[in-house]
Amino acid sequence: MAFDPMAQRRILGRFATGVTVVTARRGADLHGMTANAVASLSLDPPLVLVSVDKKAGMHAVLTEADGFAVNILAADQEALSRRFAAPGPKEFGDLQWTSGVTGAPILGGTLAYVECRRASILPGGDHDLFLGEIVAGDAHDGLPLLFYGGRYRQLAE
Repeated sequence: MAFDPMAQRRILGRFATGVTVVTARRGADLHGMTANAVASLSLDPPLVLVSVDKKAGMHAVLTEADGFAVNILAADQEALSRRFAAPGPKEFGDLQWTSGVTGAPILGGTLAYVECRRASILPGGDHDLFLGEIVAGDAHDGLPLLFYGGRYRQLAE
């Protein structure tokens, strides 16, 4: 008998995660989505993993793009997370961003980022796991935006 997906959400919602916006360029178009199913996978080679629902618009983008960036959001970037979590195309025109080595947008004001060349795509049930080899990155001081129990949270000093 299959495990109840709602129970899975409730249980794993007790695992606090950082919040990221995964970005990529496909042709001239910029794309992004909020993601918290992100993990550091390997140091040698330097790999990260991003889990993406096969039905998400970003799935096709990541399948076709050469690379992507994982932008780790700072505590004051909840609005940015909500923007990229909403369905439909995303507008980058009013955002501060730079183009990375793969062409992926690197968002301004984030806590950190890694930019990756797509290394492989692995099946993961209703999601695919996009493995990226890190080609660039940087980190800044600050506190992270967190997601816990179905809500955005922040660390207390």
